[in-house]
Amino acid sequence: MTNSGAADAAFEAATYRKVTARLLPILILCYLVAYLDRVNIGFARLQMMDDLGFSETVYGFGAGIFFLGYFLFEVPSNIILHRVGARVWIGRIMITWGLVSGSFMFVKTPAMFYSLRFLLGLAEAGFYPGIILYLTYWFPSSRRARMTSLFMTAIPISGVFGGPLSGWIMQTFAGTGGWDGWQWLFLIEAIPSIVLGVVVIFYLDNGIRHAAWLTEPEKLLLERRVAEDASTVTAHLSIRAMFADARIWLMCLIYFSCAVGQYGLTFWMPVLIQSAGVKGVLMIGILTAVPYAAGALSMLLLGHSADRRRTRRAHLAFALILGAVALSASAMAGTQTVLAIGCLTLAAAGILAAAPLFWSLPTAILRGTAAAAGIATINSVANLGGFISPTVVGRLRDLTGSTEAGMFAVSATLIMGAIVALSIPGKLVDR
Repeated sequence: MTNSGAADAAFEAATYRKVTARLLPILILCYLVAYLDRVNIGFARLQMMDDLGFSETVYGFGAGIFFLGYFLFEVPSNIILHRVGARVWIGRIMITWGLVSGSFMFVKTPAMFYSLRFLLGLAEAGFYPGIILYLTYWFPSSRRARMTSLFMTAIPISGVFGGPLSGWIMQTFAGTGGWDGWQWLFLIEAIPSIVLGVVVIFYLDNGIRHAAWLTEPEKLLLERRVAEDASTVTAHLSIRAMFADARIWLMCLIYFSCAVGQYGLTFWMPVLIQSAGVKGVLMIGILTAVPYAAGALSMLLLGHSADRRRTRRAHLAFALILGAVALSASAMAGTQTVLAIGCLTLAAAGILAAAPLFWSLPTAILRGTAAAAGIATINSVANLGGFISPTVVGRLRDLTGSTEAGMFAVSATLIMGAIVALSIPGKLVDR
């Protein structure tokens, strides 16, 4: 490499480090509080089910109905974001879902529970696929798996910190002001979403050209790399063509399996740990940090390896199969606490790494408005798995008295996703 070439490479690396340092921390923090608001129902369940007299079926359906609201509004939300800009729209999403999430402290009946979960899905729709789309404005596909993996470390990080925090809130504040611990949980954990929503409106930029913190040479470099990446896409699909493309529906099926696994794990992890013989909400919260920490490490390692080796399908299939085998083993471990936690740790390492690995596939074949609609379509259709997974597991738990049958169903879905992932031609996505 000539001195000029080395200087150019160093400048490019420094520019992407600058962009990553500016964008990823705030995006990770936003998704952390979003995910915490989405799944803290799993911890609230440890108290609120007895307090309110809810069955496992009521809990499972309420946890899942969130995704019906998500499904209905996600595609329109992402198209609006593409047209009006990420800054205002993502800020609006966060403020809205924070207000709805805090309202859960007033739940008294199954109908109120279902209604608020549905409204929370409407409020949050568009956030996650919006960020995936937003990353395509800044990073070419060769860097995107690592960036997506960094962004999605918010999921395990929310578990590492959110589990102990949720357990501490529920134990410490129980009875304060006449409110139960689960009511305080919803109130306290909703506040960061509202605050961050306001911050996002003033902090984020809608794209490269709007970034005052970049120099003109840095902007030109980034724009050139994004344009070069777009030129490698085989077809710039219209929205109509995107919906008619069989590859998109295969992507939906793969991500459906990821969602079934992710929410089968996150909504039921506190229950699985409790079933393994662990008592007390604080100790359950502390122990959930172990699988989530493994998930964070796995996301980073597998994301980096997938980008370096350009074998994204194989990495994704491996993660799904690991998650399936370990999740079933955790349910079969019974009250063998160490074995159960160990299996849950491996399950989290596979399941949580699968989603960021997946998103390097569809973003390799979609651009422009079709990307906005396509990413949202894949996420919304596939996230129906988030409705089906807790609903089915809850019903099976009521019928059988254990979580084994539900976890076996989740694992079978993960295996299906691995098979479909390997059926996608490598020349389309492994580049």
